[in-house]
Amino acid sequence: MTDAETKLWRILRAKRLNAFKLRRQQPIGPFIADFVCHSVCLIVEADGSQHADSEGDARRTDWLQECDYRVLRFWNADILLHPDDVAQAIHAALTDPSPRSRKTASRPLPQGEREESSAP
Repeated sequence: MTDAETKLWRILRAKRLNAFKLRRQQPIGPFIADFVCHSVCLIVEADGSQHADSEGDARRTDWLQECDYRVLRFWNADILLHPDDVAQAIHAALTDPSPRSRKTASRPLPQGEREESSAP
C-alpha cells in the first residue's frame, strides 16, 4: 500500500467509523477496490497524480456504479495532509440515508483544494 492508503486504512480498519466494516484491496468484478464497505455499497479510492483525468478511472467508476456502488475518490495529498476531513467525508457517505445512486460518485478535487463542507 502507498503511504496514503496506509494512513487511510488506519482510519477505516477495525470498524472505527460508526461500526461500519470496510475491507481493503477487495476484488469487485474485474477491478480491485482500495477500500469497500459492502453493507452500504461504498468504495473509497486513494488516488495519486497519475489518476488525474484518467479515462480508465472514469470507465472503472461507471462500471462500479452500474453495480450500484458509490465511489469516493481522495487525492493522496489530501489523505496525508487532511485526514480528519477525509474521515468526516467518508463517515458522511457511510451514514447517508439517501438511496444509492449511480450519480453520487465524486471526482477528487484538484490537489490541495477542499470544499467548504470538507467533503470531496
